[in-house]
Amino acid sequence: MSHKHEQLLRSIFADPPSNNIHWREVESLLLHVGGEIENLSGARLRVKIKHVETILHRPHHSNTLDRQGIKHLREFLAHAGVTVSSLEKE
Repeated sequence: MSHKHEQLLRSIFADPPSNNIHWREVESLLLHVGGEIENLSGARLRVKIKHVETILHRPHHSNTLDRQGIKHLREFLAHAGVTVSSLEKE
């Protein structure tokens, strides 16, 4: 995993979560870890990683995720096995 993606993953799992997580970087990370992204209606996306699936929402009025979006993304990544501790095993 690239240093940029590793730092982003650490930011997503940081407590408290960062307020500066850009959506385009999240999409890049999801694709990098093998995610499949399907556009749905509006700002909704179906994302699937390792047989774990969720619906994510692109931010509407800014390019950064809000706290609720980060929390949802964090839970999805954890269920899919993409965590900071999984990086340390590599």
